[in-house]
Amino acid sequence: MTLFAYTDGASRGNPGDSGIGLLVKDEAGAVVLEENGYIGKATNNVAEYTALIALLKRIITTGCTRLVVHSDSELMVRQVNGLYKVKDPDLRVYFREVKDLLARASFDFELRHVPREMNREADRLANGGIDARTVIAT
Repeated sequence: MTLFAYTDGASRGNPGDSGIGLLVKDEAGAVVLEENGYIGKATNNVAEYTALIALLKRIITTGCTRLVVHSDSELMVRQVNGLYKVKDPDLRVYFREVKDLLARASFDFELRHVPREMNREADRLANGGIDARTVIAT
């Protein structure tokens, strides 16, 4: 089973109040997961990584055989895909967690960069997480 996910992290200020949004659809386009939450004060890049980590933790036990993730964070996508080095020591912690989760995963993984316009639903969810101030477990 292939799942298609859209993730986003939003920060109002950098750092500032931050949230994450996750949207997952099955092969038929049906929504199988829609979640958002508040993660406190963080940078935008930390919020982007936190969204990906939360997604991986939720998908790892689903029986999914292939996960295709879409994100508008060019930095995170290029770092996770090995095109950029992770120079920031704070981001390196999140990067390692992503890699550890992927090492435990039994699904094929693909992370794609998409323009912001193609990630509107995840962005809406992330901003809703900030507005609601409901802390999310990551």
